[in-house]
Amino acid sequence: MEMKNRLEILVVDDDRKIVNLVSLYLKHEGFDVSAAFDGQEAVNQAVQRQPALVILDLMLPKINGIEVCQILRSKMHIPIIMLTARTTEEDKIQGLDLGADDYMTKPFSPRELMSRVRAVLRRAGEEAEAKPTGVHFGTISINFLRREVLSGTDVVNLTRTEYRLLETMALDPGRTFSRAELIERVFGFEYEGAERTIDVHVMNLRKKIETGPNPFRYVLTVPGMGYRFEDPHVVESQI
Repeated sequence: MEMKNRLEILVVDDDRKIVNLVSLYLKHEGFDVSAAFDGQEAVNQAVQRQPALVILDLMLPKINGIEVCQILRSKMHIPIIMLTARTTEEDKIQGLDLGADDYMTKPFSPRELMSRVRAVLRRAGEEAEAKPTGVHFGTISINFLRREVLSGTDVVNLTRTEYRLLETMALDPGRTFSRAELIERVFGFEYEGAERTIDVHVMNLRKKIETGPNPFRYVLTVPGMGYRFEDPHVVESQI
């Protein structure tokens, strides 16, 4: 008997051969598939159909993939895998910062893409089940539903990478995360860049959330290990 309410994946690429190939593999995996061949159509389809995940090329007609990603991120929380011929580390970091959940370069293995689709959907499902709606630490408030961070009453403008770093550590305050763990949580286990990349993002995150005349140090460096998020209420209770 045919399954009802199967997950739908939106495949966005101006190369119809790639769309057909990816669609074939997705259908074999049990997904429903919709397709768009330019950026404007991608936005319209995503808003109308609310798919479970979007596989998105960057070099698209009408609206490029970077803009599509930004538009979708402003409208909904939907997993996005970028599938593109742009292969530099800078391209990948930019794509992840703008909101992609994974980044895969062409030419690609369809079987590996299916593995990444399952991993991103699994991660999104686990996070939705385990995550509270929000948390509050000292002057910092994090709304996980809106992906919004406040310092007092002011909105803190974080990149996607900075937000994922803060979210990961704030959901488990007091735990020390290695750089490798943070890279896996933020960039995905396939990321091949230097671990020290995470240091730059932590530095930028600190500048944005640890402000004021007597700022509390939320993100602490654990020498030789990594980083941990400190809850000021716990620190105060130990004094």
